[in-house]
Amino acid sequence: MGKLKKSGFLEGAFIATICIIITKILGVLYVIPFYDIIGEKGGTLYGYAYNIYNIFLIISSAGIPLAISKLTSEYATLKQDDKKVRMYQISSKVIMIFSIVSFLICFMFAPLFAKLIIGELTGGNNIKDVALVIRSISFALLIIPMLSIKRGYLQGHTYIKEPSISQIIEQVVRIAIIIIGSYLCVRVFNLPVKYAVVTSTLAACLGGLATYIYLDIITRKNRHQLGLDIEVKENKKNDKEIIKKIIVYSIPFIVINLVNNATTFVDMVLIIKTLPKLGFTATNTEFIGSVFTTWGVKINTIITSIANGLIISLIPNMVKDYNEKNNESMNQTFNKCLKIILLIIAPLAIFMSIMSTSMWNTFYSPNEYGSLIIKFNIIVTIFDCLYIVVNSLLQSINGQKVIYKSVIIGQLINVALDIPLMVLFDKIGWPAYYGAIAATLACFITANGISLHYLNKEMHLNYNETIASIPRFILSTTVLIIMLKIFKMFLPINSPRKLIQLTNIIITGLVCGGTYIVINFKSIISILPEKIVKKLRIPN
Repeated sequence: MGKLKKSGFLEGAFIATICIIITKILGVLYVIPFYDIIGEKGGTLYGYAYNIYNIFLIISSAGIPLAISKLTSEYATLKQDDKKVRMYQISSKVIMIFSIVSFLICFMFAPLFAKLIIGELTGGNNIKDVALVIRSISFALLIIPMLSIKRGYLQGHTYIKEPSISQIIEQVVRIAIIIIGSYLCVRVFNLPVKYAVVTSTLAACLGGLATYIYLDIITRKNRHQLGLDIEVKENKKNDKEIIKKIIVYSIPFIVINLVNNATTFVDMVLIIKTLPKLGFTATNTEFIGSVFTTWGVKINTIITSIANGLIISLIPNMVKDYNEKNNESMNQTFNKCLKIILLIIAPLAIFMSIMSTSMWNTFYSPNEYGSLIIKFNIIVTIFDCLYIVVNSLLQSINGQKVIYKSVIIGQLINVALDIPLMVLFDKIGWPAYYGAIAATLACFITANGISLHYLNKEMHLNYNETIASIPRFILSTTVLIIMLKIFKMFLPINSPRKLIQLTNIIITGLVCGGTYIVINFKSIISILPEKIVKKLRIPN
């Protein structure tokens, strides 16, 4: 816990991405023993709690953490340290109020939310149990938003390492409590599965608390470096300006995240209401809904973690370039983001899609619905990553109106198409739940199209550098697909043994991934941080 060190865009993105990937891989790996302990019904119950929690986490945070990152970078660039510190003080107080109110609403109205989720569905989890797990996870709303404040302040100064490490700490503590707690509940004390789920949801609060203590020590030891030792006097004029900016900068993040999570919640409700009418049992319906909103998403986060790592470093760097009117640097940074999506995220998604059976069987119990859903849902994640990066760029350059337009239109398309496409797909003999995937794909394509058109026409960003990489991407991805298809002909992908499935993924990944990297070596090196290239002594 020595002196904090700033990170450039690529270096910061690299550090953040690696830490987020580690965090997400841990978040997927723990599922193997956890899912074995709680089973499909317990897994569905766990998913219900987290879907409600995510919505309230956005409300309690109110988009402030990412707004803080942007404001911190802005005030630091303009050398307005007094406003920067005052902003930190004000936002901490505001978010504390939001956290308490959100916790109380979530806790008190848990039965209502439970009834809204499962409605009249019978044969699966009941309203009482769903309400219990929603209440248990609501305690995390008291700590996670405050934790995010500290992360946002550090990231705004381009101190990326410590906030990124804190995510690993949070995940390790949370997972340890989940595995040990659920094992003791079910295997030692023979309690009903719902109590294992309650213990697991409480782990979010305890993991956040451990991480908050870590970041609090960091900020206290580096008060001078962060400007927190400055005595800032109350100034009504400055305070009004700061509060106004916090609100203006927060709203786009609220809209993006709240609409996205609300739509995920609506998707779950629509799936649960529609599939039984198309002949699916209550158990299968609940399971399919949980794959869309929780368990499939956990696998997808291996991919979206790269995009999230990019935006942690993208926002402060783009704000700096925007305030300094450095359009050339903005264009180069954005094209590097697009190339990372094209050359790293897209091939990874294709690999995971083709290996979907092995992926699902490694982390969960063999289930045809699970592997079939993630097979196509993972491809949609490519467009989700572009959506995350593009909206973060727009937020950095004050493109709030475009964000509202693209996000709201996209999500309205998603909701409007969900039921019609599920019914249509069922009538033509395709799995009905593919209709929900198609609706989400239409949402992302529409939203991304609106945003990219604006960036090109109004902000004069061009995508020439990224477009030039497309032919090599097509060639190398074609080779990757052919190799994967050949491997699948000889690998025991239907084996029920998790170790065999994991071995399939590792062997295939090393050979096919290695070949892909060799073909795209120069292009991939160009998007790695220069410092990393020098340390690894990689020739340019």
